[in-house]
Amino acid sequence: MKRLVVLGGGESGVGAALLGKAKGFEVFVSDKGKIKEKYINVLKHNEIEWESEQHTESQVLNSDLVVKSPGIPDTVPIVKQLKAKGISVISEIEFASQYTQATLVGITGSNGKTTTASLTHHVLKQELEVGLAGNIGDSFAKQVLENNFPNYVLEISSFQLDNCVHFKPHIAVLLNITPDHLDRYDYKFDNYIASKFRIAMNQTSEDYLIYDADDEVITNWLEKHPVQSTLLPFSLTKIIENGAYLEKETLKITIDNNQIIMPTKDIALQGKHNIKNAMAASTVAHLLKIRKQTIRESLENFHGVEHRLEQVLKINKVNYINDSKATNVNATYYALESMNAPTVWIVGGQDKGNDYQELFPFINEKVKAIICLGVDNKKLFENFESMVDIIVETHYMNEAVKIAYKIAESGDNVLLSPACASFDLFENYEDRGRQFKESVRNL
Repeated sequence: MKRLVVLGGGESGVGAALLGKAKGFEVFVSDKGKIKEKYINVLKHNEIEWESEQHTESQVLNSDLVVKSPGIPDTVPIVKQLKAKGISVISEIEFASQYTQATLVGITGSNGKTTTASLTHHVLKQELEVGLAGNIGDSFAKQVLENNFPNYVLEISSFQLDNCVHFKPHIAVLLNITPDHLDRYDYKFDNYIASKFRIAMNQTSEDYLIYDADDEVITNWLEKHPVQSTLLPFSLTKIIENGAYLEKETLKITIDNNQIIMPTKDIALQGKHNIKNAMAASTVAHLLKIRKQTIRESLENFHGVEHRLEQVLKINKVNYINDSKATNVNATYYALESMNAPTVWIVGGQDKGNDYQELFPFINEKVKAIICLGVDNKKLFENFESMVDIIVETHYMNEAVKIAYKIAESGDNVLLSPACASFDLFENYEDRGRQFKESVRNL
């Protein structure tokens, strides 16, 4: 009996453990941190051995195969020891994909993955049986075990791709690439770009790569490192023969001379970046033969995901917006770009080597006050102090919201768009977003 060790007892780890057990592996789950109660109950119920708050080397290093949580870097000692022993260390995405014949749509990029994956799933589910997994919802492994859908939309991070070997989505979507998580890539942008392109590494000419033709990082990389996939670009500025483009406020998607046309004013999600997300989702739907009418209707009635430019409340004509999912500068760029009124901006958290320069024009034009919400806000002060009249430091969400309430005037926006990771003060970006909404409702 082969021994499968799962490092990390979260959603993806427990899913991989369940699937591994069903496929006849002897399974052991090991987590350096605390495993949540709900996952411990699942492991006990399924009689899967586990340990919490430690990695016992003798238990981990005697494995035949290891599935590693995306949150664990390749540089931690236990992973280095496994690799030195020649033991294969893969991601849950790679593991689960070996046990399904489903058509896979893999979506990656620095920003917009969750929105695009949710939107794509929303369109496809009108006519197909389709699961939504990866970085979102129930783990891919668990769904392969329990639902066995014929189609999956997978939201995939670079960390998940790093430990893929044979994973091959029939349709890959690469939304954009901006510097993010560079702390995990030796602070080399090229390493991060290469990681994102792993989504297409096993594709053949029968598979498709949908990508942003306006993103110079992507187009330059493709010129130097061609892929086998059939390319379907999308663009807001160029005319695209095979793919999607914008012409006078109209979305045009063409695949093999078959065209869909849709006015952008009918798309429920507004903002330039959401037009791109809609282009990507529609191209996938068009490839999978979803009816044009269904695609149009789905784009009209999809209202976005939690913590992504989410309208919370209007109080005294001030609009409170939760964009907690903006964990990097580029995501906050989109948020500030879409503000159409003076904005009180709540920013800060765990900095991943951020360069705030691209935000400067928006700060001058739209931001009236900045509230820094992080353990260490020195860098924010250095960057923005000279650009706004009011810049305040706080370590508590309810305090940040109260200060924003005092500063904001009728017609203003209060925007939580942190541009940083949440782990210094919060459990994760969801916790940060929920605390923001709670504090706003308590005003």
